[in-house]
Amino acid sequence: MKVVVIGGGPAGMMAAITSRENGNDVTIIEKNNQLGKKLLITGKGRCNITSSLDMEEFIKNTPGNGMFLYSAFQKYTNQDIIKFLEKQGLKVKEERGNRIFPITDKSLDVLKCFESKIKKLDIKLNFNEEVKELVINENKEIIAVKTNKREIKADKVILATGGKSYPLTGSTGDGYKMAEQLGHKTTEIKPSLVPLEIYDRKLCTKLQGLSLKNVSIKLIDKQKNKEIYEDFGEMIFTHFGVSGPIILSSSAHLVRYKNIEQLMKEKKITLKIDFKPALKEEKLDERILRDFNEFKNKQFKNALDKLLPQKLIPVIIGKSEINPNKKVNEITKKERANLLRQLKSFEVDVKEFRSIDEAIITSGGISIKEINPKTMESKKIKGLFFAGEIIDVDSYTGGFNLQIAYSTGYVAGSEGWNSCYRKIKNINLDMKQKNKVK
Repeated sequence: MKVVVIGGGPAGMMAAITSRENGNDVTIIEKNNQLGKKLLITGKGRCNITSSLDMEEFIKNTPGNGMFLYSAFQKYTNQDIIKFLEKQGLKVKEERGNRIFPITDKSLDVLKCFESKIKKLDIKLNFNEEVKELVINENKEIIAVKTNKREIKADKVILATGGKSYPLTGSTGDGYKMAEQLGHKTTEIKPSLVPLEIYDRKLCTKLQGLSLKNVSIKLIDKQKNKEIYEDFGEMIFTHFGVSGPIILSSSAHLVRYKNIEQLMKEKKITLKIDFKPALKEEKLDERILRDFNEFKNKQFKNALDKLLPQKLIPVIIGKSEINPNKKVNEITKKERANLLRQLKSFEVDVKEFRSIDEAIITSGGISIKEINPKTMESKKIKGLFFAGEIIDVDSYTGGFNLQIAYSTGYVAGSEGWNSCYRKIKNINLDMKQKNKVK
């Protein structure tokens, strides 16, 4: 069977490898001049390969249609990708938050494993080539792929073109158009795992570059007085707002919240930051009192060095509405309560998501209603399969999205007309044998 894989990212490479191992003639068409261009920048160039969590937890960490991936996650697990890389000679390590990285801390080494396997299997690689059209017959069966250079006959096509995030890596939404031309629906495309802009730009100027490691956040819908999302970990203040792992993961949840853009416009979405989540209010108050006792003769502005990063001190002082020149021993219980409130529940209003160009992944894509979750085959076009970010599925940070790519790529590469034909043939043979027995 002639199989054409469109897109040479992790999903496309895995699909091609799996399909070739099943005995098919496989060609990868990649419009860039290399494979895995986006893979190289994942995990800040270190590549967060996957997570060590149980596969059931992967679904919980996939707010975007996680249940659709149940079968794919069972067929190709986190342990499978680790074994694959180790067979190619790359060892892995586990870091905080169940994150799996290559022992070398280099995304390039992960890519080399895929490239080495592709070379061993003699998979054809067509670089600098763009697909213009998927050709089908009157029975709505894939028969060929037209590119800017040639027409390639195909019994099966796997669309693994990615989403629209990081367009400089080649993810420009081409796959959506190809699928739409054949009658597929694409759900609304939005940025996910993306930084958030806030309204208070003066605050951004004051706190730009401040990185916080052990903080907790809550996102609140003020209109309904409802908590939307909660997380603990690392974040950073930027010139436009907030970013970092827990902020990026929050965006994956926020993007699917009803009327989110309108709520942001109306200043109804608030980010609450707890700078001291390890301490309950009572214990934190005791800690503040100890510091105040130590610095009782100092001005308030000089009494918070042990409690907070330097950049944050003037901001917290301003929010607490305590005179910065006031002697510590003159601060009232009420004023101390205001300080405590700012430390445990610092509020900023969220303005909007940053552009999809800055998003790590895309929320939205080919509707899961039109894809068979057990095979990744189109329900509309025979021989057309999907893998990776092009599908309307997306997860939090932590290696989950890359696992989606491997798992869906594996399934898309595993199944096809040949396997379907064999199943039908076997059923027919069984029926004949049963009839003979009768």
